[in-house]
Amino acid sequence: MRGGKLRMLKVIDEYTRQYLCMHVDRRMNPRKVKGILSDLVDVYGAPEHIRSDNGSEFIEEDLRRWIAENHIKTLYIDPGSPWQNGFIESFNARPREECLSLEQMWTLSEARVVIEDWR
Repeated sequence: MRGGKLRMLKVIDEYTRQYLCMHVDRRMNPRKVKGILSDLVDVYGAPEHIRSDNGSEFIEEDLRRWIAENHIKTLYIDPGSPWQNGFIESFNARPREECLSLEQMWTLSEARVVIEDWR
């Protein structure tokens, strides 16, 4: 991939197992995460909780305030403990094995199209 790594925000409904979103970008900051989550709340309603790692995009104060204002609880997994989020970890392996490792992508736009087609 020219230009560096890809970052993906994957949002999955733990109950229905539905992939609600797979946002692909070069960078993922709290403002972008907040916008994506806000759009998802508009479409699907607010979830009871959001389970995530402790990545900087999820612990930023403005995003945490927005989550609290929407009456959403947070469930952060302990650092270095992917088994606490095993469902997502196994889900993360799928796009890597079935798409990313099989395709040569040169641009962000191409990556977005290929990944969305796979999804």
